[in-house]
Amino acid sequence: MKNVNTTERKPIKMWLDTIDENALAQAKNLANLPFLFKHVALMPDCHMGYGMPIGGVIATRDVVIPNAVGVDIGCGMCAIKTSITAIDNDPLKKIMSLIRQVVPVGFKHHNEKQDIKFMPNISLLDSLYVVSQEFESAQTQIGTLGGGNHFIEVQRDEEDYIWIMIHSGSRNLGFKVAKHYNKLAVDLNEKWFSSVPKKWELAFLPIDELGTTYLKEMQYCVDFALANRKLMMERVKNCITDVIQDVKFEELINIAHNYASVENHFNTNVMVHRKGATSAYEGQVGIIPGSQGTNSFIVKGKGNVQSFKSCSHGAGRLMGRKQAKKNLDLVQECTLLEEKGILHSIRSIDNLDEAPGAYKNIDEVMNNQKDLVDIEIVLTPLAVIKG
Repeated sequence: MKNVNTTERKPIKMWLDTIDENALAQAKNLANLPFLFKHVALMPDCHMGYGMPIGGVIATRDVVIPNAVGVDIGCGMCAIKTSITAIDNDPLKKIMSLIRQVVPVGFKHHNEKQDIKFMPNISLLDSLYVVSQEFESAQTQIGTLGGGNHFIEVQRDEEDYIWIMIHSGSRNLGFKVAKHYNKLAVDLNEKWFSSVPKKWELAFLPIDELGTTYLKEMQYCVDFALANRKLMMERVKNCITDVIQDVKFEELINIAHNYASVENHFNTNVMVHRKGATSAYEGQVGIIPGSQGTNSFIVKGKGNVQSFKSCSHGAGRLMGRKQAKKNLDLVQECTLLEEKGILHSIRSIDNLDEAPGAYKNIDEVMNNQKDLVDIEIVLTPLAVIKG
């Protein structure tokens, strides 16, 4: 831990040296919630979000806050090690081209509904109001990357083994669930004359019938996001074996970073909200990606109770998207990537919001959370597809 702010009702414990004013203001709002448990924990990749900072972790008693989970419910990382120990540019380019043909990116979906066998438990649909309405649409979204900071990346570890890493979430399904239940929470909080100001964007649901229903729909989105990553990974593996023969793949590593769950901390059952943060229980294997063009890490959790056994979910933004497009130099950012030999995805000024310069220094981020995780494997990027 680097700093503790004690000016509010509950402490704000921070694993970073500096924090922007907007993110700190949001953290202070969290620290003054009447149902907050113990403290606010801010991971080293922390930056401003909607209502709650990205890279924030809180625990609450008897309530759940949809905006403390966010709109991309279940967004997360998966990674897999291959038996490949060397890959030249030509086959790598072929693989990346094949991936682009089978994995829609950005706002694109599949033209046809994907096989229902790829979807999570369909027996739950009758009890899930939003999911049931969006189910058929979600069948065209499963196996798609999305936009923003979502990516498919080919990487190399320190022993030269090739890895595949995917970052994606629940697509429009999670967005619809989040928006629906946040609106219900806002309406209910106004009806109750809640002491939580509306401008904080932290409307809550008690863990009664409505709150429980949100949690069920949220969990379906978490499961859908994992199914989405798994399907993309299977299709990426097929692309690899189309180009390189006799490849073996190890077991999938997966970790989510936008969800709420009942956990026991400080001998109390509480609702832990992780928004842009991943669980890091003792011995738990996790993934912390860098920005496009910087190292990523396979880590093992230390189970630090002060962070609610959590760690960062990535490098974290240094600049907002508009700011990055305005201030970063296209030629300079591309040159830095090309000098490293990375097949990157920056084609124009519109892509600068995902340039390395838009993100915090991943080495500093990792150094700030030495008490949260141990680094097991360092992964160097070779090629990346962005939404």
